[in-house]
Order: sequence, then structure tokens, then C-alpha cells
Amino acid sequence: MAEGQPLDSLDIDLLRSLRDNPRAGVLELSRTLGVARGTVQARLDRMERSGVLVGFGPELDVVAAGFPVQAFVTLEIAQGALDDVAAELAALPTVLEAYATTGASDVLCKLAASSHEDLQETLLALNRSPTVARSTSVIVLSVVVAPRVLPLLHSRRHRAPGRSPAYRDSQ
Repeated sequence: MAEGQPLDSLDIDLLRSLRDNPRAGVLELSRTLGVARGTVQARLDRMERSGVLVGFGPELDVVAAGFPVQAFVTLEIAQGALDDVAAELAALPTVLEAYATTGASDVLCKLAASSHEDLQETLLALNRSPTVARSTSVIVLSVVVAPRVLPLLHSRRHRAPGRSPAYRDSQ
């Protein structure tokens, strides 16, 4: 599977099945999808090698785990200080994700905290950093669209003839 190549119907159905039942084994997935066990294993191996499938770990709900306060924080940083900021952010356990961005800010972070006070401590730590010139935070009130990938993959799925008999004419 080449980088950037769309996935076909079987790939997407396999990923959906894994999302819906992450504990399913290869044999169960093959039965569910109506394809050979070897086909499922080969598809999983190929998607892992190509970097499409990056893990099989459990999905965690940070709210249920005791961190109900979430926020997005934008940082304006000193010129050329991205590596330093990346190290500082990685050292803060409340930082869930961070991305270098274009626009008015340089870095966008997603934070989770056990309380508003915990969030404030993280924000103060960020503002004490000599590499952070300014931060702006926005507290999450509710999730409107949860993180997802399958609708995007489905919108661009490959329309080539299926290699598996069960998927040859179902596209």
C-alpha cells in the first residue's frame, strides 16, 4: 500500500470492525467480514507496515479516568525555540497532544486536568517558560464531534476491483 493511497472497502470494513470490537482476533474478524483468515492477517500486516494502523492499545476516556477539565491552549514561542518547547510540553503530564501550527500562534496543545486548579497550575508553568511569549486557553465545554478517522477514509475509499471474493462486486 503506497503512502497516500486510498484504502479499499475491505480495508475500511476491517478497520471499522477493529474499532467496533478491538478485542476480536483475526479468525473472528475473518468470519465477520466473510473473507479468509490469511487475507485479514495480510491486510493488517500491510496497514501496519505502511503506517496506517499505528496501534492496538485501548482507547482511554480521560473524563472517566478522573480528568474532566480539558482545554486547548495556543502558544506563541520565541523564534527557533520549538525543540525546547516540545521538551517542556512532553515533561508536563497534563499535555495530551501538541502540534506546531501556522497562523497567529506557533503551537496548539490539548490539555486535560483533574480540576480547574490543576489546569491553572499547568497554564502557570507554561507561562513561566522563557520560551513561551504568550499563551491563550479555551476550556472545552462538551464534545461535539469525537475524534474519528473512518468517515474520512470511507469518503475516499479506493474503487479498484476487490482482491477478495467477498468484496469483488460490493464496492
